[in-house]
Amino acid sequence: MKIAAIIPARYNSTRFPGKPLAILGKNPIIQHVYERTKNSGIFDEIIVATDDQRIFDAVENFGGKVVFTSPKHKSGTDRVAEVCSKLDCDIVVNIQGDEPFISEKPLLKLISVFENKEIEVASLMHKIQKNVKNPNNVKVVCDKDNFALYFSRAAIPFPRDSEATKISYYKHIGVYAFRKEILMRFVQLPVGKLERIEKLEQLRLLENGIKIKMVETDYRGIGIDTPADLREAEKILKKQI
Repeated sequence: MKIAAIIPARYNSTRFPGKPLAILGKNPIIQHVYERTKNSGIFDEIIVATDDQRIFDAVENFGGKVVFTSPKHKSGTDRVAEVCSKLDCDIVVNIQGDEPFISEKPLLKLISVFENKEIEVASLMHKIQKNVKNPNNVKVVCDKDNFALYFSRAAIPFPRDSEATKISYYKHIGVYAFRKEILMRFVQLPVGKLERIEKLEQLRLLENGIKIKMVETDYRGIGIDTPADLREAEKILKKQI
């Protein structure tokens, strides 16, 4: 089974322009993501996908593999699919360019579910107790086999009865693994109603009957969306050194 990791990276983030090139420790965020992915030893190929010359140059400078993609893409998944269409691979993992602490253990756990040939898409989740109502923490509820039933920015499930059994909330971590053929199908599907409401791309899969296997992990990571997130990442990095 050939496995590729593609890291989409764009410069013009609304909340944090130039985010992939922001310095964390001594290196840009995109370098942390690339090197952590490489050090996992899992992937046959690792590629950064970008439409920005500055990011392209930075990746080349630290010795990473990078390709240009169309500037017209509306999402990182579209960018990943463009690169994937030209690759000889069975599984492709979309590793967000703002996950500088991604590591081997959760990636191995994610990939392992594809031993079941019926699994088409998989992603990560972990239990949360704090900031459940924060809309930036996307929650997921699953069936008994850990296939996603729904993703929401709202706190789901809602505890109608205050005496109900203590609820476990799960936060979705935006690392996706696809079989190549389902990824190529996914990006051809029109934006769905629920996706448009919640602004969550993964709902397009559910709206079209494509199951997402959720893999529980202890990995917390930190998705860097704002300068404040970068400051938190600096604290984490210092503890790891």
